[in-house]
Amino acid sequence: MANPSTLNPANPSIPSAPVVPLKGESVDKRYLSERVVNLKPSGIRKFFDIVATMQDVISLGIGEPDFATPERIVQAGIRSLEAGETHYTSNMGRFALRQALSEHLYQRYQVSYNPATEIIITVGVSEALYLAMTALLNPGEEVIIPTPCFVAYQAEVILAGGVPVELPTRAIDGFQVDPVRLEKAVTSRTKAILLGFPNNPTGAVASREVLLEIAAIAERHDLIVVSDELYDQLVYDVPHICFASLPGMYARTILLGGFSKNYAMTGWRIGFAAAPEQILRGLLRVHQYTIMSAPTIAQDAALEAIRNGQEDVERMRLEYNRRRLLIVNGLNRLGLPTVEPHGAFYAFPSIAATGMDGETFAQKLLEEERVAVVPGNAFGAGGEGFVRCSYATAYEKIEEALNRMERFMQRYG
Repeated sequence: MANPSTLNPANPSIPSAPVVPLKGESVDKRYLSERVVNLKPSGIRKFFDIVATMQDVISLGIGEPDFATPERIVQAGIRSLEAGETHYTSNMGRFALRQALSEHLYQRYQVSYNPATEIIITVGVSEALYLAMTALLNPGEEVIIPTPCFVAYQAEVILAGGVPVELPTRAIDGFQVDPVRLEKAVTSRTKAILLGFPNNPTGAVASREVLLEIAAIAERHDLIVVSDELYDQLVYDVPHICFASLPGMYARTILLGGFSKNYAMTGWRIGFAAAPEQILRGLLRVHQYTIMSAPTIAQDAALEAIRNGQEDVERMRLEYNRRRLLIVNGLNRLGLPTVEPHGAFYAFPSIAATGMDGETFAQKLLEEERVAVVPGNAFGAGGEGFVRCSYATAYEKIEEALNRMERFMQRYG
């Protein structure tokens, strides 16, 4: 009989592996490449190795919807299984899904992609990012990355042999990109600009004015723009501008998107990349040798999502907005100044009032009050002095987390 503490909650008859936090970050340098040895470990992971071993923790750290995948989408996946759809699709993915995505992008943003040649279905947007970097970069070429940003951006550039060039954004500017500083960062080695808006971790949504200036810089210096728009439908009070829809930008944009956040489909692992045919062919060459094709069942579920899931997206968006107002107002009240996030499901408060760095703040808050947040420096140089708080968790849990943080700030604020 297995020890009850190690039973799998999904099936108590199957023992779970015990949670053993990793000790240190050393790797075997004898056999691994320098590129991998020198790669910085995820700044998120170590905190959640610890969280997994603790009781009564309220997590504001996980960047994942707390909603289950909507039932109509789940049922589409089940029907796909029952119909025996367990074989490969084409390398590019189901044509019906690519066609639906093409129609969706045109209806929302008036940007037109040929579903036969300009859209590829990927294993989440993470694979799409990997394909883009691998297809674009020669050794030593630079990619300018506004930070704070998703933790994988710099790593994917490095793994592709490129050089990430961080461009910190500032809270005083609403975490918008400063076009003047961006252009100064361009060198003869710059190949691309990598944007992520709506932004993880700040929640910033890029304004049309700023995006137009970025577009002009890309035009002047003949740069590709890789635009990660994974949270495009989770915006509040402001519009999301698709970068490829800007004048002249279709020809020099690789658009990345997916289903994980908008449709609460993280575990299904479905994303996409869209680009002009001659660029997309490069991504396809990498994809066909590394992945073959995205999961067939998940593609069928994604087709249902894109065709009939907008009501579900809106229901979740409205609930995220309710939580957004709660957490932003609460953090500001506690003396943790927070720029209002207009997209995704993250708040990014300054912790300057405590005199702590992000890692110390996160560690103490977790140990003393059992609230998990992510240090801002995990998201690049622009994140130091902040922490990320996800409001993709229940309203009542956010209320309790704020109560615990209030006690914490009474001691350290």
